[in-house]
Amino acid sequence: MSDSNNDGLVIGVDVGGTKIAAGFVSRTGQITSQIRTPMSSHGDSAAGFAAVTAAVDALLAQGSPNENVHGIGICSPGPLDPKSGVVLNPPNLPCWRNFPLAHEMSRIYQLPVKVDNDANAAGLAEALWGAGAGHRNIFYTTIGTGIGTGVIFDGELYHGRTGAAGEGGHMSIDYRGPLCGCGKRGCIESLAAGPAIRKRAQAKVAKHTDPDSILWRLAGASCEAITCEMVGRADAAGDSLAREVLLETVALLSVWLSNIVDLLEPDVIIVGGGVASMLQPFLGEMQKEISGMCVNPRAHEIAVVPARYGVDAGVAGGAALCAQENGKAKS
Repeated sequence: MSDSNNDGLVIGVDVGGTKIAAGFVSRTGQITSQIRTPMSSHGDSAAGFAAVTAAVDALLAQGSPNENVHGIGICSPGPLDPKSGVVLNPPNLPCWRNFPLAHEMSRIYQLPVKVDNDANAAGLAEALWGAGAGHRNIFYTTIGTGIGTGVIFDGELYHGRTGAAGEGGHMSIDYRGPLCGCGKRGCIESLAAGPAIRKRAQAKVAKHTDPDSILWRLAGASCEAITCEMVGRADAAGDSLAREVLLETVALLSVWLSNIVDLLEPDVIIVGGGVASMLQPFLGEMQKEISGMCVNPRAHEIAVVPARYGVDAGVAGGAALCAQENGKAKS
């Protein structure tokens, strides 16, 4: 059988609050097919689990015999225990409390099953098959509604003592800053994730209303209607206020990442997530700013690059967990 089609396939599953994405992923990180189905997150644990198995069953029904599948890897919102595969108490999945997801999936499908959070898994996919391939030590961040991170040392995810390591989005860069959802002040998530970008843009437009502003027109002349996505579109169209918002975001992220560099000195920093596309034109500038703030005299050698996997990061990430576990991954 062809290596790129059926030989060495793993199933990657991305579980979210409202949807599940599942796909076949080859040993070289190619997503050969995938589906999206609804997630039942507000019922009981059995309903939530049934939604996951329904997604996997639908994927298998597309035509890959079970004997060609070597494992299942699942991205789930945390907190969770990656060693035991138990989902603890995720706010976005109230159906699961101390739910043994890996054990139950393995019982049903008679396959090895690995579970981890989305940023860890996506970072591993980038390390194995994406923008980090060929590097030993990687720092991955996904910037969207929140900011998640994954740390890979010598090709292995770093989980810490209990599996709770890698919460880089909740590193504070301003102890007097805005209150984050985690309860701390000045976390980079509270300052530079999508909602923070939206709030900064709304405040600037309210203070300097310009009827010729592209951002103002995109929002239908309503500050409250401004979204993070509109900021990116307005910047791409040449709006100066949108550019100002994004440059402030770059400055905040650069402070944060300079701390990461001085602490971890990774080979590469990979930026993914929904906000990454609008930040991509600024990554070169971000790299310069980071190196200028670091104690490390060779910080300029650490590239800041976009992730390979976009909306498919969860499927690829889930597969990476199982591919690595079973020795199937090849860069």
